[in-house]
Parts: sequence; C-alpha cells; structure tokens
Amino acid sequence: MLEYLRATDGALAKIDGYKPGCWINVVAPTQEEITLLHQTFGVPLDFLTYPLDIDERSRFEKDGEFSLIIFQTSAPLADAYDIPFDTIPVGIIHTKDCILTVCLSEVPIIKDFIRVGRNISTVKKNRLTLQLFLKNAQRFLSDLRQLNRSIDETQTRLQTSTRNRELLELLRLEKNLVYFMTALKSNEVMMERLRREQLFEMFPGDQDLLNDVLTENLQAIEMTQIAANITSSMTDAFASIINNNVNAVIKLLAIATILTAVSTFITSLYGMNVPLPFQDSPFAFEGILILSLLLVSLILFFLWRRRWL
Repeated sequence: MLEYLRATDGALAKIDGYKPGCWINVVAPTQEEITLLHQTFGVPLDFLTYPLDIDERSRFEKDGEFSLIIFQTSAPLADAYDIPFDTIPVGIIHTKDCILTVCLSEVPIIKDFIRVGRNISTVKKNRLTLQLFLKNAQRFLSDLRQLNRSIDETQTRLQTSTRNRELLELLRLEKNLVYFMTALKSNEVMMERLRREQLFEMFPGDQDLLNDVLTENLQAIEMTQIAANITSSMTDAFASIINNNVNAVIKLLAIATILTAVSTFITSLYGMNVPLPFQDSPFAFEGILILSLLLVSLILFFLWRRRWL
C-alpha cells in the first residue's frame, strides 16, 4: 500500500499522488509497488526491502543521495500470541525531493503520527525523522506502562495461586521486556551515531530535538531494565510462594485425613460382628460419637500447640 501525504499549515493531509516535498508511507508493499518506487525515484532496491525483514537491526546507511535509517518500534499483537507486543523494523528513506517510510505492517506510531500530527513539515526531512523518533520513544514508554500494569495484576493473582498459569504469564511478560530492551538499545546506538557523526544536516533546533529523543529513549531503557529486574526477582520469589501455597493445601488435606481416620477407626471397631463392650447399652451410639469428638479435639489441640495449624 502506498499513501501520499503532505503537510499543510503544520498538519498532514493525504494527496492523490506524488508531489515534491511529500511523504510516501509504504506499508506491506507488493513487488509491483517496490518496482514502481525504484523506477520512479531511483531508490536502491535494498533500501526498500531491508525494512521488510522482521529481524533487521537498527542502523544507518547511505548510498549516493539516498539515506536509509532503520529503527525498531513496538506493535501490539493479537491475543493468540504468547506476548502482548512485538518489535518490528521501520525504514525511513531520504531522497532528494521526498521522504519514504517502509514497514512490513501498519504500526501505531505511523498511524498516530498521521492522525494527530501537528507542527509537521514534510519538506524538512530531518526534522520529520526526529519527530518520528520522539513519537517512537513515547510509544515504547506507553506500552511499557501497560506491561507494568499487566505484571502487577499477575503478581496479585500469584500471591494466592497454586497453579503455574500465572507464573508462566509472568515469564511471557518478562520475555516481552527483553524484546523491548533489545530494540531500545539498538535504537540508542543508531541515534548516538547520528549525533556523533552528524550523518545528515540539521535545521536549527534539530539538535535539541535529537537530545530530547535520546533522553526519552534512555528513560524507556531504564524503565524497561528496572521492570525486567523486578520481574526476574519476583518470578523466583513467586515460584517459592506457589510451592508454599501447595504445601499449605497438602497440609490441610493431611490434617483432615488424620481426623477422619481417627473417627473411622473407632466406628469401624464397633461395626465388627463380635461381642463388644457396651454393645447392649442404649447410650452406645452417643458414647462412640462423644469419644470420636473428644479424640479429634485432642488431636487438634496438639497440632495447635505444636503450631502445625
């Protein structure tokens, strides 16, 4: 899918076709669309296909007048997946007269940027790139807060759980944090290289915007690291809690079995077809019942004194 956008009075608007200074948003392109972009703008085919590789890392590459920037972004997954978010690459291609973004699927940062974007100029390709970086770091922070809420809910359920389901859910969330950490650090390395080597010329104020982006990205890295450390520690702790919960249930069942066995033993003796003491007494049943209750009470008192209850 090819989508042409152009900034008008600081807001983005869709246009019918290519115009100099526009933004071309490329989502899951077909081979025909890739060929069209290559032939129309001269963009190297590799620049158009690299971002479509789900395992592509964040990096910067230049080929003549064309520049390719690949960064990792967060994308929600359907309930059928074992983790709530995935990280996928997005490519930004600078040409002489326009900017292109290439991605394997629709991602929230592009959709939100187009829907809510303000103070945007598609002519200033470097500024637009940095604004996308900032939006991406903010998106990671937002998704990270959602992950933290899921972790807190899972930890609350784990406190009384005797099953492994909640523990496995916590492990899946920890796996998602690892993906976030890898993507954020990869983005940081790429942006630090942009700042250190000044790989493209910036307008006045763009350096401050890049510093803001690096600050937001660093905050996301630190928050992800903290969440990952806490989750890892809590996973080990809650594994022990689940064992303790299971032991408590087993202990309760064992005590119930002992108490039932005492009563069963006494009533079984008086159910035998042999001469027994007090078998002709009209109070034999009440006596057996009282004796059983007395023995059960004594056992409960003994267990309570031993602090086994």
